[in-house]
Amino acid sequence: MPGVTARLLPCLLTFDIRFPTGLNIILRRSRQQRCRQERMQCHVDNTQAGDGPEAGQDEDPLLAQQPSSRTGLWSARCGLALVLHVSLFVAYTLRVSLSIAIVAMTNSSHPHGWSGSALRSSYPGFAQDVPVYNWSAETQGIILSSFFYGYGLTQALGGYCSGLFGGKPVLGSGLLLSSVLTLLVPRAAELGMSFLIGLQVLLGLAEGVIFPAQYTLWAKWAPPLERSRLMNIADAGCTFGTFFALLVAGIICQSLGWPFVFYIFGGVGCAWCLSWFLLVYEDPAHHPWISAEEQEYIESSLAHQGSSHGRSLPLVAMAKSLPLWAITIACFCTDWLFYMLLTSMPTFMSNVLHFDLRENGLLSSLPYVGNGLGHILAGLLADFLLARRVLGTAAVRKLFSALGMLLPAVFLVAVPYIGCSSTVIVVLLTLALTIISMTGAGININHIDIAPRYAGFLLGITNTFGIVAGIIAPTTVGLLVSQDLQTGWRNAFFVSAALNLFGLIFYVAFGSGTIQDWAREDTAVQ
Repeated sequence: MPGVTARLLPCLLTFDIRFPTGLNIILRRSRQQRCRQERMQCHVDNTQAGDGPEAGQDEDPLLAQQPSSRTGLWSARCGLALVLHVSLFVAYTLRVSLSIAIVAMTNSSHPHGWSGSALRSSYPGFAQDVPVYNWSAETQGIILSSFFYGYGLTQALGGYCSGLFGGKPVLGSGLLLSSVLTLLVPRAAELGMSFLIGLQVLLGLAEGVIFPAQYTLWAKWAPPLERSRLMNIADAGCTFGTFFALLVAGIICQSLGWPFVFYIFGGVGCAWCLSWFLLVYEDPAHHPWISAEEQEYIESSLAHQGSSHGRSLPLVAMAKSLPLWAITIACFCTDWLFYMLLTSMPTFMSNVLHFDLRENGLLSSLPYVGNGLGHILAGLLADFLLARRVLGTAAVRKLFSALGMLLPAVFLVAVPYIGCSSTVIVVLLTLALTIISMTGAGININHIDIAPRYAGFLLGITNTFGIVAGIIAPTTVGLLVSQDLQTGWRNAFFVSAALNLFGLIFYVAFGSGTIQDWAREDTAVQ
């Protein structure tokens, strides 16, 4: 990842360095005219040579285009990928901070049983006391899952609003509000469990708009043959942010006390939001320093998909679309497994493998390194297969979805039979979360393939179903574990594996890679 970041960093700097002058504007317009003429001539040559699609043939828009763009790491779209990577990195540090801090907040090893903030624990070397709460496994599951109650409510709304008002203001506002709310977590916990649950719901509401807004931006910025790698570079910020939070939060808890986890992460989030509003532009046409060649390439490669949606949406056609249902069901099943590990792995490491807090944070975070790297590699490989026409769009999406759903299910089934061999278990969980990242080049970006105009809204819809899994999974784990520790975790892994297998079968049967009729601009709204 450092190598990727080092290569992409100059993209970010182009937002600040290249100031257009009158001469630059004249040259830019001249280059735009030349690019248009070349593109028109290529179209004429291809038509005369008989290279166009036959009448009545359903053309795959990805394979029909072989752009002559100057793709490179110095482009504005790569800069956007890096900025989104950091933004999602920050968002996920805010999101998972409670998952690791709750281990320190509920110090079950203390000999007395207290609830609320009556019991206070002092960390060695520091005078400040921090409260410790006596929350049961069921209570912790409810607290952790409460985030998703709010998160699910704003998914579709965030996608709809970003389609109307733009992805930049919607994503930036959601991230800023999330950062402010994170700063208030220690106070909410001190006031009582109900206040903490309420704050987690509000945090979910704020973060719920981030991913749909990101997809709205990519629908305007990502050329089809670069879609997988650009979006997966950005999405890798989620898992690297999770890795960083799980690793650093444990150290902060033992060094400064768990409240500082929220103070530090929330403060960094507020500071980054300023950079977001300064560096990001809604589309290539509004970017003041993008090159003429890059703007022409992006706009021409996306011309077939139409403009953003208006106030009305083809809801009836969406509800009848089997390809959309295939994505939705597969996302539900995959997110069940992902959210179970995301929220419950620190507890598993502590209660089953008996790691201390520092080891817990390190070992819980290791699988996410593999996941982040897997996202980037999957995106690069998927775009390679598409650009070389090895496979069509639908085949690529199904291949990567199959890899990302089937193999993690196998690893989860194997975990309960390993015993308490921590090394083998960590290896299996690392492999599971690494390979599940392959869905980043499959179901996770298939929305833009079938309906680019409605990508943000559709992502909100499918994410809402996935978030239902995020609500149920931690609560289910808490209930299963409260009955019997070993058997409970085994059953939790088995349920996740079975759901993944079912979702994969449904997606392979009904998934698609072409723009649906109801998603075309000239289709009447139903």
